[in-house]
Amino acid sequence: MHTSEKFIQYQTMRKNHWDGIACQLDHWNGWGGYYRGRLQKVYQFHIPAGMNVLEIGCARGDLLAALEPSRGVGIDLSFEMIERAKQRHPALVFVQGDIHEIELDEKFDYIILSDLINDLWDVEAVFHKIRTWSKPSTRIILNYYSRLWEWPLALAQKLHLAQRTLPQNWLSVEDVKNLLYLGKFEVIREWEEVLAPLPLPLLSAFCNRFLVRLWPFRSLAMTAFTLARPIPETAPVTSAASVSVVVPARNEEGNIGQIFERVPQMGSGTELIFVEGHSKDNTYQTIQQEMQKHPEVKAKLLRQEGKGKGDAVRLGFANSSGDILMILDADLTVPPEDLPRFYQAIHTGRGDFINGVRLVYPMEKQAMRFFNYIGNKCFSLLFSFLLSQPVKDTLCGTKVLWKKDYEKIAANRSYFGDFDPFGDFDLLFGAAKMDLKIVDLPIRYAERTYGTTNIQRWKHGWLLLKMVVFAARRIKFI
Repeated sequence: MHTSEKFIQYQTMRKNHWDGIACQLDHWNGWGGYYRGRLQKVYQFHIPAGMNVLEIGCARGDLLAALEPSRGVGIDLSFEMIERAKQRHPALVFVQGDIHEIELDEKFDYIILSDLINDLWDVEAVFHKIRTWSKPSTRIILNYYSRLWEWPLALAQKLHLAQRTLPQNWLSVEDVKNLLYLGKFEVIREWEEVLAPLPLPLLSAFCNRFLVRLWPFRSLAMTAFTLARPIPETAPVTSAASVSVVVPARNEEGNIGQIFERVPQMGSGTELIFVEGHSKDNTYQTIQQEMQKHPEVKAKLLRQEGKGKGDAVRLGFANSSGDILMILDADLTVPPEDLPRFYQAIHTGRGDFINGVRLVYPMEKQAMRFFNYIGNKCFSLLFSFLLSQPVKDTLCGTKVLWKKDYEKIAANRSYFGDFDPFGDFDLLFGAAKMDLKIVDLPIRYAERTYGTTNIQRWKHGWLLLKMVVFAARRIKFI
């Protein structure tokens, strides 16, 4: 039998199978309702309402509808599933057909494949296809069964407690990562869900919110999730972007002149936005004087009414005009000459959020006190665990992101609350919640040459720890 004949036979068998399951679901749901509800909650966490969403393998369309898309398109091989989806969710668009062959002339914000790739004939071909329906900002989210659950699922099916399935692909996490790479996607994060697929009072919630996040329990999870984005095109970027460099400045009078002299012009133009925050020296007047001395530099001076660096950064970002937003600490411990490296990394699509890292290269002897260094190391481990992305340095002052992404973070700030006086956590948690690709960029950390640090080691360390515990409940143990 030729491959094409085997393919037709494979698809026909699955179409007939899922047509039968659709009819069965009219009067029987088995014990899968709790499992599907848990998946729905996970997808809702990652996909805000009002997005353009495509679901491949949509079945009766319940997951797609739960995401409240502005435009939702569902594709399924089964005629009977699609007919029921149209009846249940008339506001959405449903297409019956083989994903290997369907053509669409549109692009989506999110493309999801829930419990589908185990059933596909050619996973790589499907990934290549959905690449053409993706924008640079599109996110692909898929979940698939762990092989560890092959026998328990088979037993549940024999006992008529779960839907019957045909022979599965049983792909590993590494298999999926490799197939996505072949389809021109790169993985942002991977994680596990669902230890207890049945609605056991208290126990299921504890297992599925907490234990599944921890070793060794996560290796026993029923389903794996992978979140990916299109690999940026390798062609050189021709259109330059404008840049706003926000400089929070409190008691930094002696550094202001160097900032004007050392911050380079980047992209199509760079503006400096100084936010002076209740200085006891002449920082505000010095900025005014330097602006007059350097009329060639596009600069803006704001006076902070609130408190804390986080408040200053938010004020600066709100008054920025650049396509790319950067933070530069006025103490100049991060050399301004390094900023073009951040510009290059974000403008070429290497990441969506570029995070400066002080802990890779050797730093100057007095640049960071010993206990501060230990604290930063500990928080980097905590953050890498919480965000499911490697973050080596949480409190480096230099962070860079697109303004359009910051505006989304700001619009959804209520999810975490205005709890961060430093600004670093607000941005990192917001970026992780939006599934932005966070990329660490090492810099050489320098000593201060003027003034003293505004960080109070023990007081701020305790505050940071409380913020981590709070955020863990909102982003990790959902």
